[in-house]
Amino acid sequence: MAKKKHVATTKKRNVINVQMDATFFFERAVHSLDRHRYDRALKYFRRAVEFEPENPVNHCNLAGVLSETGEYEESNRILQHIVEQIDPSMTECYFYMANNYANMENYEAAEEALVYYLEHDSNGHFLEESEEMMELLGYELERPTKLTSIKSREGMFEHDKARTLLEEGKFSEAVRILEKLVKKTPDFMAARNNLALAYYYMGLFDKAMSTIRQVLELEPGNLHALCNLAIFHQHNGEREPLDELLVCLRKTYPMHYDHVFKLATTMGILSEHETAYRLFRRLLKTGESGLDPCLYHYTAVAAYNIGKYAEAEKLWRTVEKLDPGTDVPRYYMEQLKEAVNGNKKQVGYHYHLPFEEQFRAMEISADGIPDQLKRDPLVRSSFFWALRHGDVETKLQVIQAFGMIADSEVEDALREFLLDPAEDEYLKKVAIFVLRSMRAKEPIFVNLDGRETPLQSSPWSPNLPVWKDKWQSVMETALRKMDKRYDMIQQHDLETLWVEFLTRVYPNAPKIGKVEGWAAALEYLTAKMHRRAISYHEVAVRYGISVATVSKNVKVIDVACGLKEKMDAIFPKLSHSEPF
Repeated sequence: MAKKKHVATTKKRNVINVQMDATFFFERAVHSLDRHRYDRALKYFRRAVEFEPENPVNHCNLAGVLSETGEYEESNRILQHIVEQIDPSMTECYFYMANNYANMENYEAAEEALVYYLEHDSNGHFLEESEEMMELLGYELERPTKLTSIKSREGMFEHDKARTLLEEGKFSEAVRILEKLVKKTPDFMAARNNLALAYYYMGLFDKAMSTIRQVLELEPGNLHALCNLAIFHQHNGEREPLDELLVCLRKTYPMHYDHVFKLATTMGILSEHETAYRLFRRLLKTGESGLDPCLYHYTAVAAYNIGKYAEAEKLWRTVEKLDPGTDVPRYYMEQLKEAVNGNKKQVGYHYHLPFEEQFRAMEISADGIPDQLKRDPLVRSSFFWALRHGDVETKLQVIQAFGMIADSEVEDALREFLLDPAEDEYLKKVAIFVLRSMRAKEPIFVNLDGRETPLQSSPWSPNLPVWKDKWQSVMETALRKMDKRYDMIQQHDLETLWVEFLTRVYPNAPKIGKVEGWAAALEYLTAKMHRRAISYHEVAVRYGISVATVSKNVKVIDVACGLKEKMDAIFPKLSHSEPF
């Protein structure tokens, strides 16, 4: 007997809606490409184009897969459609067309497309490949390529120099070159992008954002600009525009190595670690970078951040073999052990020890900032950011660190700092001291009460009508003896103490006989102010004078400046083995 079928009495549904949009098909296409299923990738990219017909990236992805499968004519038809109907600024399409024509052995058409690319593309991402293709075309056509100019090489020497300066952390010098280059060649997009980065590294966020928006107004699909903009949005906490931009970047499937690398590092910085891992793995598989320890490190970081610990360890072991002199893989494998034990921390993608680790090592070392750290662009950028946006204590530390770096870039930053009317006066005094310690060229200008004032070559002593040579000798003797045993702040405080003493007793300043006696007293008092262990006997020996002379001069300065009362107010429970 057949069973009776009953109509369901409930309206319960077990169907889960899948949102079929361009993103959905794009992700399916990329998934298929990773497995070399080009037929499926083609199908999915075609569907993505149907959903977003005005998005040139979708068309370009489709053309790229068609080229991979040997459908050169169809690939070129799509590339031609992009530059004629959707986005004429995507000049790289002409390079792709040239490749397709060359594969079709249509060398005349390949030459025409390649020449158009070189004469109209301002970025020059495919210059090296273009040179190889020109050799091939010259051989096949039995004549030189008909090329009159290469647009992307306009200002290339200056641009390369600016990029080198950026890599060395010399941001102000790079800005000067790039600003001139952009003014001279407004459509030099790579120069504009690097100018935006230079502004960003210097902490000039508004200028950086304005510059990157100019790039995107001129060339909306510029991948480097889009990546930089995403990082700027993240820094500024602008979540909504960042999320909108991420939708676009996730759907981007760049073909060129530099584009893939830029997108991979950007996605890593934005904590899109799955995407970063996929892109870095793709770069390793292509082998274009050779055995680059940096690339293996970046891939290891991405693997670590998504929980692929075994893969991360394997990659860092490779870094150890490729770069045996570095501490980087050892440090990160220690972090890996912590993560396995349940104490996971997110780690950054830069190929060096974290900033705080380097400074911890610096504090242990008595030699100051190592040369390698002085040149590190990330460290230098952190200093510039802190000088502009940090609190008073942080700015004080940066100014002191600048005294150890002491190059032209630091001098520019400190001079600009002195002209900011909003900055703290004490910080300005320390900055002036550092500039003079660096033998900065006079005059030094400072903004006081809304007016730019040139300083005298003597120490900051606005309430003293004169500054005598003997006074200068006392200070210089003390600073010379203190060098390397006292930091910049302590040396500055010694100078300030000496100026304060002379100001308080003027015009009845004591007659300076032996300068070493007063210099020793200043060192002794400075050490006490900073709670350093010191004795009269120690400084007397160092300066070649008697204990009685040191003691007498210390008491004179102490009485005039009221140092004991100041110290008792700051450290009421602190007992002094010797009086101030």
